[in-house]
Amino acid sequence: MTMTLSRVRLLVMNAALGPLDYRVPEGMTLEHGSVVVAPLGPRQVMGIVWEEEHLPTDPVPEAKLRPLLGMVDVPPIRAELRRLIEWTADYYIAPLASVARMVIASGGALRGPATMTEYRLSGGMPERMTPQRERAIAALEGEQATIRELSGLAGVSEGVLRGLVNQGVLEPVEVDVDRAYPRARHDHDRPELSEDQASVSARLVEAVGRQKFAPFLLDGVTGSGKTETYFEAVAEALKLGRQVLVLLPEIALTEAFLGRFEARFGAAPIVWHSSLKSTERRRAWRAIASGEAQVVVGARSALFLPYARLGLIVVDEAHEISFKQEDGVRYNARDVAVMRAHFEQVPVVLASATPALESLHMADSGTYEKLVLPSRFGGAQLPAIKLINLTEEQPGRGAWIAAPLRAALEERLERGEQSLLFLNRRGYAPLTLCRNCGFRFQCPNCSAWLVEHRLSKRLACHHCGHETAPPEKCPDCGEPDCLVACGPGVERIADEVAEILPDARVALVTSDTLNSPEKAAEFVAMAEAKAIDVIVGTQLVTKGFHFPELTLVGVIDADLGLEGGDLRAAERTYQQVAQVAGRAGRGAKPGEVLIQTRHPDAPVIAALEAGDRDAFYDAETEARRHAGAPPFGRWAAIIVSSEDDAEAREAANRIGNTRPHLDDVMILGPAPAPLALLRNRYRYRLLMNARRTANLQQVIRDWLRQIDHPPGVRVGVDVDPYSFV
Repeated sequence: MTMTLSRVRLLVMNAALGPLDYRVPEGMTLEHGSVVVAPLGPRQVMGIVWEEEHLPTDPVPEAKLRPLLGMVDVPPIRAELRRLIEWTADYYIAPLASVARMVIASGGALRGPATMTEYRLSGGMPERMTPQRERAIAALEGEQATIRELSGLAGVSEGVLRGLVNQGVLEPVEVDVDRAYPRARHDHDRPELSEDQASVSARLVEAVGRQKFAPFLLDGVTGSGKTETYFEAVAEALKLGRQVLVLLPEIALTEAFLGRFEARFGAAPIVWHSSLKSTERRRAWRAIASGEAQVVVGARSALFLPYARLGLIVVDEAHEISFKQEDGVRYNARDVAVMRAHFEQVPVVLASATPALESLHMADSGTYEKLVLPSRFGGAQLPAIKLINLTEEQPGRGAWIAAPLRAALEERLERGEQSLLFLNRRGYAPLTLCRNCGFRFQCPNCSAWLVEHRLSKRLACHHCGHETAPPEKCPDCGEPDCLVACGPGVERIADEVAEILPDARVALVTSDTLNSPEKAAEFVAMAEAKAIDVIVGTQLVTKGFHFPELTLVGVIDADLGLEGGDLRAAERTYQQVAQVAGRAGRGAKPGEVLIQTRHPDAPVIAALEAGDRDAFYDAETEARRHAGAPPFGRWAAIIVSSEDDAEAREAANRIGNTRPHLDDVMILGPAPAPLALLRNRYRYRLLMNARRTANLQQVIRDWLRQIDHPPGVRVGVDVDPYSFV
């Protein structure tokens, strides 16, 4: 709704500033949600025109108002999305501006030109070859991007690349940034659905047609065809000219999904994730805001894009913890997706074979409608699950694969079938010692051990990214050639497989090896072509992949997830092992799952062996009820950090000393966080456990508002925490 206003209130994209009022210049017509450029001192800032009643502040006299500088040529941010920004900021105790910046994350691209110059290899060679030029030419084969982006891809300076442009080795290409996307067709290739799938999809199609808020929990066993089922709801939204958002937890899953989507709808969806080039971000953002984009598939940040005509939201693998953002605005995309659907008045589908306990509770209480796919598609059977008790079946010295699993791997190789081994530890070994003096290699920035990666010949910290070459001698005692690996990582398991099965073709699947959509696509193609015999991987292999010839899954250490001592440890272990088990026997051949454990009687492990999901969830629900844990109570963490340990400790104690004393809120701490040093910052933590009767966010806001901290101290709040490190 356009307005004739002489003054406007802006939410500016700077979390340190509150709302600011500006004068509207003559001839500029604005509406709530308009994106504008305003002066701030000598600088320019971007802002969104907001309703004054939603953004109160002390009014500024008319005479003191500065005029706006201009409007950004994009559609206004709609009211529904403005309400979601407010809700997210309120619930997760985050600055409004920090949430709004996720909406207009492509700030530069919004104002950028409609065409831009990218560069690609011309096939020519430079007059003089240098090592850097040689490296750049090798790295940029098949790539096209801006000089800045190519510099990042090749790992060389922009100056090196500009030299290659001058030599004609890189040629310019003019790109139309806003070109249209291919159109998906709702009736391109309709599948044959089973009776269960048809029944569930009919309910979803009906909900899309009604265009009202309707939250669904699509609870289907692994291999039951959840994707094909909700694709019918996507087809209905396309038919009605509405937009669809599908959230996936990992970029690595996107390639397999894109293939299935294109086969069904005749064109690929728009992909949104953090690795997009600036030209792709601008093109996608504008197509989404104008309504031209039909289906967007993306990571959690796609949730905050400015859809013009949203008709359906799907959260696939909705139990996944990677939907929880762990820095900046600490939101859970699964829960925010439900709220976005609420504000937009559209259906939302949470799809999972192992739903989060909170989602099941919402379904049991009638808040979500539960739709069940109880059996695998096409008559495929769920795999048989057996335990290997490692206290009885001990692998040999320096080995990690017990005899029954070793025999099963040999049998599958003889039959020409595929196997998958799961261990949720990247690298070669989780701990590296000096065999002479026992010195442990620790990250200089974090209270974490360095993990040996033999493939890349590095010692790496998985928390801050610090890497170093393994030293030739111990830094403590000076002993040469002293490194000894303690415990297994996936690289070590892959080495052991190569020893047991020297003829097997082994693929290592982790976030280190599948770090781009292209590499993920290459892995999927090789697995489907049966060019891989044994897959060894981390949690990346537990979801989404469908390989009909994969008949054996081995879980190397099912107890690993139970050692963290966090609230959701048992649930997470159950989900990961059940999901990886679900990769077996998805085709005509039956599958088998062998789980190595030292604790066969643990409730999680016993439930996995019995295939009794309900028994596990019932026991876990009672434990949570007794502890006042989610979904029966609420948790929040307050994390205090500084580069100075004493400063962080004092700030945490100051917060602890002013804690509110309430009957329905228990406050623990402050205490050093389990990861007490992270990225060179010392960390202290307070944990809050509140009953449902407490207004937790208001308690935290009132508590923290009264305390000032030195400039070096950061205080973060994590509502509904998933990580307890």
